[in-house]
Amino acid sequence: MTIRVTWKRLVAALATLAAAGLLFAWSGIFNIAASSGHWAVTEWFLHWTMRNSVKTHSFFDSPDDSIARDGAMVSAAGHFAAACATCHGAPGQRPSPVMQRAMPPAPDLAVNATQWTDKQLFYILRHGVKYSGMPAWGGKGRDDEIRRMVAFVRRLPVMSAAEYRLLSGGATGAGTTDARTLAGATLAGCVACHGADGRGRGQPDIPVLGGQRGGYLEATLAAYADGRRQSAVMANVAAVLTPAQRRALAAHFAAMPGLGAAPARDARARLIVERGLPERQLPACASCHAPGKPQPVLAGQRAVYLAERLRHWRGDEKIVDARQPQQVMPVIARRIPEEMIEPLARYFAGE
Repeated sequence: MTIRVTWKRLVAALATLAAAGLLFAWSGIFNIAASSGHWAVTEWFLHWTMRNSVKTHSFFDSPDDSIARDGAMVSAAGHFAAACATCHGAPGQRPSPVMQRAMPPAPDLAVNATQWTDKQLFYILRHGVKYSGMPAWGGKGRDDEIRRMVAFVRRLPVMSAAEYRLLSGGATGAGTTDARTLAGATLAGCVACHGADGRGRGQPDIPVLGGQRGGYLEATLAAYADGRRQSAVMANVAAVLTPAQRRALAAHFAAMPGLGAAPARDARARLIVERGLPERQLPACASCHAPGKPQPVLAGQRAVYLAERLRHWRGDEKIVDARQPQQVMPVIARRIPEEMIEPLARYFAGE
């Protein structure tokens, strides 16, 4: 017997399959309980699909320089300890038994990370993975943070528990009297990256907070908390602080020694700081950052941090629409000649 295939029969067959699928979903027969796990073929298919998706999209989406190579991993380690270790575990720390009952459970990155390239890890960290509980990166435009996390995850397979504790702040003196007088764990979360002395533990991506304007620090924490300023690392900390805690932390670091007057050694940098470059529509740095001005104190800040921040702002690929309000620093940074970024950073650092 020959069955003639026609468009009508094909459409009817597809409609029947769709109706059967909807009926199956409506019936509730399918067991979605995490406790039941997946069939082996289902688990294979889902992971196979995910891996192929990551390989394809990371090829086009991830930058070629997907990993930080300066060896600075304190901020990434601190964020991992606060936001990731509960699910993934860490050197010397088992993952939460509760989170391991998720479906799928979070992988052991000391093993799993070796199965991905840097670009693929960058893509996963930036975008997350649907249906797995893996979130997208919490700070838009903060590829610098993602690169450091890629470097940190790359290090996990050979990282000792002692090295992890040191990087994540376990040996920074967070349990001192000062920490207890300022809500203990609240200050400890800051000290883990910024150091008990507020000097950033020598890391190129962590600013010196000691001596910074208290009002600026308080406003910055509020901006991180409500998303006006982007950083997955800082938002995770700031979002849980009360206004009173933000005020107390700001006052604590503002009272420390650290930032202050720095000697001027480069005449070209001094010219930009004091007068700007009118021909490039670049205003003087001192018009906003001089003593008594509302913007942060730069004198005494670490040069490598200042240079990195300026380059981050210069690299912002967002198209500037003059009809819309803009963040000031990305516009300013693009007007600074590339060859003057390092001299300016050293000028403020007093080097």
